[in-house]
Amino acid sequence: MEEKKLAIIATKGSLDWAYPPFILASTAAALGYETEIFFTFYGLQLLKKDLDLKVTPLGNPGMPMPMGMEKWFPTLLTALPGMEGMMTSMMKKKMASKGVASLEELRELCQEAEVRLIACQMTVDLFDMDTSAFIDGIEFAGAARFFEFAGESDICLYI
Repeated sequence: MEEKKLAIIATKGSLDWAYPPFILASTAAALGYETEIFFTFYGLQLLKKDLDLKVTPLGNPGMPMPMGMEKWFPTLLTALPGMEGMMTSMMKKKMASKGVASLEELRELCQEAEVRLIACQMTVDLFDMDTSAFIDGIEFAGAARFFEFAGESDICLYI
């Protein structure tokens, strides 16, 4: 029986969008899938050694807020100074209280499970990114490299 494959494209670089690719990839790897995540554009933030990710409540009206704030606190007001920091702090506390692993832990788990983490070389060049800022053990490749794997995958996700 041939091994199943999961291909993920990670394009977002905020705290709330960082968890899905790592959770899905580590779960798939644990279930025996050959798994690859292709990080492009803002998703490359997830491969940096020092993660300083923020929650993005602005433009995300589906985000649950404490005390039912989503019912009376207009999304537009999340653009006020200090709101991003407050929302990020609240999200981190909530995740810790529920026993959710940190992003660093999830990333390490993926690497231990042999999930291939691929940084989009074109995006790295486009934004003049310093490759020494990235974690060890990642690959740098273009979209064609991703399509080789994705074309053979059983599941392909865009996150």
